[in-house]
Amino acid sequence: MEKIAVIDIETTGLVPQNDIILEIGIVELNPETGETEVVFDSLVKEPSFGEPLRGSWIFDNSDLSFEDVQNAPLLESFRNELQDIFNEYKITAFNLSFDLGFLKSRGFIFPNELLCIMLTSTDICKIPHYNGGPGYKWPKAQEAWDYFFPNTNYIEKHRAADDAKHEAKILYELIKIGKSIL
Repeated sequence: MEKIAVIDIETTGLVPQNDIILEIGIVELNPETGETEVVFDSLVKEPSFGEPLRGSWIFDNSDLSFEDVQNAPLLESFRNELQDIFNEYKITAFNLSFDLGFLKSRGFIFPNELLCIMLTSTDICKIPHYNGGPGYKWPKAQEAWDYFFPNTNYIEKHRAADDAKHEAKILYELIKIGKSIL
């Protein structure tokens, strides 16, 4: 079975047209053994990064600092390396439309895109909607982790490579119970 790459990004917000990418982590998952390996982990800066972004959620909810990103290399300097990874692997993410949406809006192409880990986890985790709506809500990565690993003390760090590693482990649990994302 081919190896899978799980991508996680950290951003200044939720809208690719208004917000910017600050960090990219990519973890290779061996779907037969569950072994993981970080294949890319870097802070990145986009040209519009500047002082107005200092109050972004990520800086208050992780150990990532504004100053760290000020000194980061430009995202564009990694374009070829990242595209080579995207071409080589089958690609997924916990919230696929979010992570790949940002990257696609920057011109990256994903020829081997798999299904979303979060959406695949929804009917397994069975978390009710807050407002009592029909079906189940999409689990946050932390909620899916807590479902699959209830005896493991872990708090999501909101750092790209660490999050991708834990999301890859969630994916491996889905694979083990026969949930295909192919």
